[in-house]
Amino acid sequence: MTGFAFGRLNTPGKVHPEVFEYLERIQGTLDPFGGRFLIHGAPVDVREGGWSGDMVLIGFPTIQHARDWYDSPAYQAIKRLRSDHIGGDILLVEGVPADHDSGGMATGMRAAS
Repeated sequence: MTGFAFGRLNTPGKVHPEVFEYLERIQGTLDPFGGRFLIHGAPVDVREGGWSGDMVLIGFPTIQHARDWYDSPAYQAIKRLRSDHIGGDILLVEGVPADHDSGGMATGMRAAS
């Protein structure tokens, strides 16, 4: 199943020069693992709840690809260029299969409860 790296980043008003270097180098760390940006700081239209920060979503062929990318020496070498200057939350999460059925999921959850 598809894997994702999701980030909610608290981008400061003025961006530190090291963040530009991070942005210039990150794609090179993603390529060997089939990673590609799906969302990268686009404005959000909040319909329920609250939201702060910028959203980043990177898709990978599998969750293992996402884990291998994050743990790779290439990514670890540049990670601090972002994390030293931009705080937030970074999550790795597995997607659902193509045949995912939320109704079937509800049936299973109901039976288990």
